[in-house]
Amino acid sequence: MHEVQIIGTGSFVPEKVITNDDLSKIVETSDEWIFSRTGIKERRISTKEDTSHLAVKAAQKALKNSEISKEDIDLIIVATMTPDYFMPSTACLVQKEIGAVNATCFDVSGACTGFIYALNTGFQYIRTGQSKIALIIGADTYSKILDWSDRSTCVLFGDGAGAVVLKQSTKKGIISIYTGSDGTGDKLLTCPAVSLNNPFAENIEAKKSVVSMNGKEVYRFATTIVPRSIEKVLENTIYKKEDIDHYILHQANARMMDVIAKKMDISIDKFYKNIDKYGNTSAGSIPIAIDEMNHKSILKKDDLLILVGFGGGLTWGSVLLQWNI
Repeated sequence: MHEVQIIGTGSFVPEKVITNDDLSKIVETSDEWIFSRTGIKERRISTKEDTSHLAVKAAQKALKNSEISKEDIDLIIVATMTPDYFMPSTACLVQKEIGAVNATCFDVSGACTGFIYALNTGFQYIRTGQSKIALIIGADTYSKILDWSDRSTCVLFGDGAGAVVLKQSTKKGIISIYTGSDGTGDKLLTCPAVSLNNPFAENIEAKKSVVSMNGKEVYRFATTIVPRSIEKVLENTIYKKEDIDHYILHQANARMMDVIAKKMDISIDKFYKNIDKYGNTSAGSIPIAIDEMNHKSILKKDDLLILVGFGGGLTWGSVLLQWNI
């Protein structure tokens, strides 16, 4: 089995900044109401780019950062639940635009855990020798699946994409991965797809493709599953939670991170936060944070990181890795 390292990062968010005050003009809310409950001050909303466009720009930056030729990429995986099309896949659209002609391409759907699932898939491809260099992207344009009259959801999300390049290596990078799912929580966070529509269908009610969420139950789920995910990814390794330099959680709620840090007796200073600027960017959340930390030189060589995602499905997952850039 081969070792697998992250060798480059990139991210992209739309130019349009929507503040909490902006939202208060279209839905009954306020800056104080949103910020006190979520930690969000603003988010980026796309006015022209679809998901593939965000993904392409993040991918191009990651390739430049990694100094890898586009022809060397042999695998592209995009984590998204807001694709441009049901087919072709967003990954195929990325391949076309960046010219990665030698890559196998497909999407994965894991909601806000999607990037962790995609990273794990790319890791397994490279670890077993089926791939050598993989481009892993998390990208979502949630603005197109929001009910903008529902303040319980429309204030939470933003659009954005992040990407990492994985490469086969002789030195350890990704150390451990843990994932899980619970389909019995299917009603807690949903977005319906196309309704049944054929000449033989009987009494089918058309569904609107917008996000709905049981906020209290999702909050309870997240504050339970994140500590478990951290503990599980450390099992059967030589490391303890005290050894970890940075915890990079899916950016869903700042208060949630505070609760988790206190619950696990971990300094909140080890938890990176950028939710105030971007809101919840779903599959883009973790790779955007990684790229920011990389380019701000927050991440140092040999730092230990734990990434944790959680979202609709219900789904969750965590990754323990050593930083080598």
